[in-house]
Amino acid sequence: MAGISVNEKAKALLPESILASGLLRVASDPTYAPFEYYDTDNKTMIGYDVDFSDAVGAALGLKVEHVPATFDTILAGLASGKYDMAMSSFSITPEREKIVDFVQYMSGGSGMAVAPGNPKAISMDLLTMCGNKIGVQKGSIQSMNHLPKFNDGCTTAGKEPIGVQNFPSQTDANLALGSGRVDAVMADSVSLAYQGDLSKGKFVLAEGPVYQPSPTGLALGQDTGLKEAVQEAVRTVLDSPDYQVMNSKWSIPASVHITSKMLDGQ
Repeated sequence: MAGISVNEKAKALLPESILASGLLRVASDPTYAPFEYYDTDNKTMIGYDVDFSDAVGAALGLKVEHVPATFDTILAGLASGKYDMAMSSFSITPEREKIVDFVQYMSGGSGMAVAPGNPKAISMDLLTMCGNKIGVQKGSIQSMNHLPKFNDGCTTAGKEPIGVQNFPSQTDANLALGSGRVDAVMADSVSLAYQGDLSKGKFVLAEGPVYQPSPTGLALGQDTGLKEAVQEAVRTVLDSPDYQVMNSKWSIPASVHITSKMLDGQ
């Protein structure tokens, strides 16, 4: 990365085996744009997590090797030493922390996609949803947990219920919003922001805070001696101009950005 210099403090914290190899093996599941996916050649991994891990490697003075892996095998592979690090938009949960260590680099959550200009002023604020048609992907956390909860809130407040419309895929929900068949779509805020850019103006991510933000982290094997070095390297990335460049490049909304100070106490 152009703006990332080697952080000598972080490099000095690296285990001898990593220093000797000069390599950081990073596992990702390349099926989740804009975080990690294959370029048009169907073999080169690109995405936000790819750029971020490259920046971490630069801060550590290491070459990064991107290793494709299926999502549900990554953390087990990390715990067994198959990889040195993993970046695949992992939410940090107590269950996962039992087998791997995390360093936070984002704070994700649910957001609302709306028509340009947001004519119905819909957001993740409960009362703005009541009486509107909101699309969602069937089986998603938004469909199964969030919208039923919001609908109960509308009823309790004496408002019209939400016209929940489930779609078999996120693409179908987005198409329904673009054609005016629904008033808004609820999904992961980062994905919606990126997909909104790809829609060429058919919809945008509504302004305002995300719902139930949760930390997203890069994962490291426990007892590998890497966490302190990587955490220091992540600080370098977050404080560098490259961080904002990456966020703009991949349409990462400001609502999920973090600062280096947020790493204190991890």
